[in-house]
Amino acid sequence: MHPKTIARMSYVEYVALETSSDVRHEFLEGEVFAMAGGTPEHAALAAAIIGELRTALRGRPCRVYSSDARVRVRETGLATYPDVTVVFGRLETDVEDPDAITNPVLLVEVLSESTEAYDRGTKAAHYRKLASLREYVLVCQDERRIEVFRRTEHDRWELTEARPGKHAELESLGVSLDVSLIYENSLPPAEPTRTEAG
Repeated sequence: MHPKTIARMSYVEYVALETSSDVRHEFLEGEVFAMAGGTPEHAALAAAIIGELRTALRGRPCRVYSSDARVRVRETGLATYPDVTVVFGRLETDVEDPDAITNPVLLVEVLSESTEAYDRGTKAAHYRKLASLREYVLVCQDERRIEVFRRTEHDRWELTEARPGKHAELESLGVSLDVSLIYENSLPPAEPTRTEAG
């Protein structure tokens, strides 16, 4: 489900909004949507992916970006903030928006209950329009599973998935992610704390 539209504006106005706002927004066809914050598990999974990718790609002409990096799909007009973005070779940005990446080779979204349908459907369709994109990775929260959608030489997309004890193969980068390590949690279970009303 896509979040509710909060405003209508031009892309130039949107870029100005993002420059001055503490809240990130998604843009599509003149509509602006506030992006919800994630859970601790969501943040931890994204951080684990970034950590493993950064280590694996050290010394190579690649760069890994967090969800603070904006990506623009020129073909559809979408501007959004994937959980993880990887660029290979050379960074390319948008003519109208020098802070928006236009040539990711790999994008990662950590699924949540409120965004899963959108990430699997509409957003994935937008991402597939990126000529540079080779793989789109979905990281599940409700179970330990990583799905990799890979563009084939015939411009079709094939799905592979990996669970604990297996590796998610990222052929676009020549990297494999150990699923067990991504979901590893050395903390004890969370305990809610109560605050006293003062």
